[in-house]
Amino acid sequence: MKKNIRHENIKKIILEQEIGTQGELKEALKAKGFNTTQATVSRDINEMGLVKVAGLTRKYKYAFETPKTVVGNKIANIFKESVLSIDSSLNLIVIKTSEGSANGAAFFLDKLHLPDILGTVSGDDTVLVVAKSIESVPAVMATLKEYTL
Repeated sequence: MKKNIRHENIKKIILEQEIGTQGELKEALKAKGFNTTQATVSRDINEMGLVKVAGLTRKYKYAFETPKTVVGNKIANIFKESVLSIDSSLNLIVIKTSEGSANGAAFFLDKLHLPDILGTVSGDDTVLVVAKSIESVPAVMATLKEYTL
């Protein structure tokens, strides 16, 4: 099949699923009738400008590069290294960080653009995360804890 048709299908797959590896993308393409090699998938990723960004259900996924969604590895590592604890009460999540790190942690969370987070407020060593609802807190907590592993 033609490359432009394959690229359109890759675009649909990336927008509909959280694809984290070239192998997963290859399998998703196979399910749509495209028999591609790993090398072809790798070239497609480069040609289409796909990048790894923070996902909602996994650490990283492929996405189209936009300033709004790209979260760099450096800031993700800063978050991981600075978080001491994560706890919640009702729809509020409190993240304790090492001294002076809360602002960077809140910046990271804001850049994730998680739909269940209304906003963050940071102090010196504490970040307050306001979740959209009490019901969304477990999913948000799981995502946050995934970034600390």
